[in-house]
Amino acid sequence: MSELKVDLLVVGGGLGGVAAALTAARLGHRVLLTEETDWLGGQLTAQAVPSDEHPWIETPHVSAGYRELRNRIRDYYRRNYPLLPEVAAQEVLNPGLGNVSKLCVEPRVALAALEEMLMPYVSAGRITVLLDTVPVGADTEGDRVTSVTLRGTRTGELTTVTAPLVADATELGDLLELTGTEHVIGAESQDETGEPYAAPVADPMDQQAITWCFPLEYRPGEEHVIDKPASYDHWKTHVDPFWPGPQLSWEKIDIHTMKGRVNRIFEGDMDAVSLADLWHFRRIRARTQFDRGLIDTDITLVNWPNIDYWEAPLLGPGADREKALQRCKELSLSYLHWMQTEAPRRDGGHGYPGLRLRPDLTGTADGMAKAAYIRESRRIKARFTVLEQHIAVVDRPEGAGAERFADSVGVGHYNIDLHPSTAGINYVNLEVYPFQLPLGALVPVRMRNLLPANKNIGTTHITNGSYRLHPVEWSIGEAVGALSALCLSRGTEPHAVADSTPLTEDLQRLLTGTLGVPVAWPEEIAVMRPSQARKHATPTYVLPERRA
Repeated sequence: MSELKVDLLVVGGGLGGVAAALTAARLGHRVLLTEETDWLGGQLTAQAVPSDEHPWIETPHVSAGYRELRNRIRDYYRRNYPLLPEVAAQEVLNPGLGNVSKLCVEPRVALAALEEMLMPYVSAGRITVLLDTVPVGADTEGDRVTSVTLRGTRTGELTTVTAPLVADATELGDLLELTGTEHVIGAESQDETGEPYAAPVADPMDQQAITWCFPLEYRPGEEHVIDKPASYDHWKTHVDPFWPGPQLSWEKIDIHTMKGRVNRIFEGDMDAVSLADLWHFRRIRARTQFDRGLIDTDITLVNWPNIDYWEAPLLGPGADREKALQRCKELSLSYLHWMQTEAPRRDGGHGYPGLRLRPDLTGTADGMAKAAYIRESRRIKARFTVLEQHIAVVDRPEGAGAERFADSVGVGHYNIDLHPSTAGINYVNLEVYPFQLPLGALVPVRMRNLLPANKNIGTTHITNGSYRLHPVEWSIGEAVGALSALCLSRGTEPHAVADSTPLTEDLQRLLTGTLGVPVAWPEEIAVMRPSQARKHATPTYVLPERRA
């Protein structure tokens, strides 16, 4: 067994973990960053989810670090892809022209941009990266983590790491369990949180669906049908009570109306800039943007409602994580096989055998993402917990905006977006105001030197639906990296910073001044409903029924 000693240990190499490591390294500290797969980037890369972002993402109201990542992704395309000259000249270059974001890109390109950002600090010895590495044990003394044991999944080699500060940036909050840090799984009750849309009774097994994503291109006239998965007939015939039909269909729930609707893969000209079909929803490469002599197909990323897996949870008493992950992947493969062979077409025929997986874009043998897209993690019991009442438009006074936090260390926006859950609860989608990230949500109630740096912060089952997406996860990581650096340089600890107004203000100045991280929205944006910020107002939401 080898031993390492660093200033900050970051376990988990998703966007939060990378942002935490980069921030601490930029501020002069030595960081060990680990990742369970062989790709850094989490939901943006290994999970292959195009970035879901807010209406102000192309304005100055985003952190300098996240803006750098987006700029590097665009520059990578300009340097290495045969973009049409007029496309390369676009400041807001969107290679995929997907409907979900102003920057829909191939996972490998996002990975390359992240590695570019890390490289100077890796070369200088400020950041050490261990891929294919998971935490398997931890030692604690009182309220402190004294060491973490890591295992290389390919080699079996064990490494013991000691560090003054430890960040849990894993996808499921694995260090919270290993260190005995107080945490929550699943849904809190209305009595606990007072949230109108919380569960009547706390249910740890009520967890959001997970999804195994995959990229597709379409080559009409060709045959790329995959083998029929073992569980195909189950997904073709089984109907859950809250869903309008079998998951192997074009039927889904419309989150605006909470009624069933049909959404097909193709609804018109594939070369259209935007169509309300599945192909354009998360398209990550639009062939019209490139020299057609080399690139003659689109690529879309399948992260669609019908491949959400809600059959069984990943966490909690009796949960079988490996079985649930296997079933999740089989659902995605079944949906692909159904689209290739049986899906109704507009012309009256069935199936699109020319739909083709792209393993080269995911770095996997089967063409699926390296890991399932995890929406909900273990969450720390924090000094402060963000509630529905702090951010949801329906729960706030008209025009008041979200709650302002004096200890804010970041900003973000995304609707409260809960996918169907393992407890049989349908979508919950509530519009929210642009919100802040309070420092108190990053500080555990007890543990003194462990910080959450992913989806495991002090939110609830409800508000996790707003704080789980790409730019907010990045902001969480930046705040943790800056907080760690401040503690290391001042010889203090996170609780002391949270307890001290002067130290909290020093942290905020470090974020806003040195790092270019906004901690508050301009007032005109803070009170704005996001539908007002978009060129075309979004349809009015029908509020989902509260849990009985």
